[in-house]
Amino acid sequence: MFESEFEENMYRLRQDKLRQIAEIGERAGLTYAEATYPNHFAFTHTIPELRALYIDRPQPFTEAEFEANPVHAAVAGRLMQIRIQGKAGFANLQQGGKRLQIYIKKDVVGEDALALAKLLDLGDHIGVTGHLFVTRSGETTLQVATITFLAKAMLALPDKYHGLEDVELRYRQRYVDLFMNTGQSAKQTEHGPAPVVANSTEPFATATEATPVVSEAPPPNVREVFVKRAAVLRALRKYFDERGYIEVETPMLVGIAGGAAARPFITHHNTFDIDLSLRIAPELYLKRLVVGGLDRVYEINRNFRNEGVDTSHNPEFTMLEFYQAYANYHDLMDLTEEIVKFVAMEVNGTTIANFNGVEIDLGKWTKLSMREAIIKWWPSEFGDAPSSNCFQSRDLFVQVLRKAAETYLPVFREWSKDVPTAEWSNPQKDGTLVTAIRQMHRTLAAGDAFKKGFVNVIVELAEGAPLGKCIATLFEVVGENPFASNLTQPTIIYDFPLAVSPLSKQKPDEPDWVERFEFYIGGFEVGNAFSELNDPLEQRERFLDQLKERDRGDDEAMHMDEDYVRALGYGLPPTGGEGIGIDRLTMILTGSKSIRDVILFPLLRPQAKQTETAS
Repeated sequence: MFESEFEENMYRLRQDKLRQIAEIGERAGLTYAEATYPNHFAFTHTIPELRALYIDRPQPFTEAEFEANPVHAAVAGRLMQIRIQGKAGFANLQQGGKRLQIYIKKDVVGEDALALAKLLDLGDHIGVTGHLFVTRSGETTLQVATITFLAKAMLALPDKYHGLEDVELRYRQRYVDLFMNTGQSAKQTEHGPAPVVANSTEPFATATEATPVVSEAPPPNVREVFVKRAAVLRALRKYFDERGYIEVETPMLVGIAGGAAARPFITHHNTFDIDLSLRIAPELYLKRLVVGGLDRVYEINRNFRNEGVDTSHNPEFTMLEFYQAYANYHDLMDLTEEIVKFVAMEVNGTTIANFNGVEIDLGKWTKLSMREAIIKWWPSEFGDAPSSNCFQSRDLFVQVLRKAAETYLPVFREWSKDVPTAEWSNPQKDGTLVTAIRQMHRTLAAGDAFKKGFVNVIVELAEGAPLGKCIATLFEVVGENPFASNLTQPTIIYDFPLAVSPLSKQKPDEPDWVERFEFYIGGFEVGNAFSELNDPLEQRERFLDQLKERDRGDDEAMHMDEDYVRALGYGLPPTGGEGIGIDRLTMILTGSKSIRDVILFPLLRPQAKQTETAS
């Protein structure tokens, strides 16, 4: 429990203070439990309510108004600042992310209550009753009449001893992060100006009115991020409920983890003696419901993928998935723009968002096919941009890729000059091309993600991956080029290769391409949608192709789901379906740079034991 000897000693000191608080309570006729950890407090207002009524308004109440119409209140909260010496002092109570200054005076509260106040620590919970007044320095304050001790913070607030800029600590101890980072300065006041109390003749030379310390950079408002996240969910439900969609829940523990290309988490059910997986997507269950006659369904829930962790990925994340019968991917493109604009207005009151220092207009969208995007955003380092016909055959694509590789990577040009042209189209497992690629990987710096991404396209090609998969990988490299800002503003990329879209309906006039789109904001994918494949025979063949990919070493390829194929046999009407990442959408709407900033308890690497003690 204790991270240092200092912390353990602090804990013992506060235990002694708690014992003294109990003695004060016993003198007032309370039991030990009632004096130390009571089970309720009868409040009349929350601090946010009290501030909204009398302080945080265009014209705050004046001292004259409080004298003419006294405002009595009982409020509770956590002590965030306190300075009590001699016979009086000030403190700040916090509740719901808002703070209220209180003023404690011996002549009003009595000797025992003042003694109790002097045993309080930062982080303690108390309830107070009293009336509002305004100090001569202009701070609306509660003059305390009674104090009720509610709970002791046995551990010191981390900001004082560790620093709130410790991001790792913030994620690990979100329960502390939430009440320390509320958009106000969290540093504790040790010294400050002498207070001036209206209508008072008593000097308070030893008391200090709590004064926030302003840091160089504005402190984060963690609470507000999660308040907005809740607003995002409310807005989405409002949007779909008003349009006749039914909210449903589908299994998270499944026999076959389908609906996406990802590695699942595996567990075991003892009673049935079977292995099960945490779901990677609810898609196949939701489409079963459309088969069953639920024409418009949506689900907001967790997905689990056994993958890496970075600023836009967490193994456990929240997705919205929705399906609409008699719609296609063009209908969903329009719907997507409408949804994002609706949620932005509901949450922020504007379609303008600020993310990573860039202003993003969620009301203005760009649409490009994947092939158009590759050509438009072709990096100048790759040489001349290709023409649209290069995507029609493997040989044409190979020519473009080889030319780009030899232009962008001069050293590769030297290695590849001995590679027979035929081997580019029909690579050999231990041929010259594969050898050259291995040499290239060894020479690339670990941090050069762009070059490594480009070489990965050649790797896939050399390993015999389908042409469509190579094209999709090339798009990821070109579109997500870190030296450009191609996908920062809202962008829809449509028409994907069949090879990477096993659940999508083919384009009628281009059987190697499917009716699918992804939309990007802030540089990363936020949603994925397509016209659903509803031919059971074709779906079964697609699953078989995925099994071949698994045999080729792709452990993210899909499994065969015979029951889903059977469900399609009963008839899935023309249907459009889409998944939107709630965490990523929330990042955009709150300006959060990492997905960990919008997940209350993100997955973290196990913490190493601390062996050092405080000096």
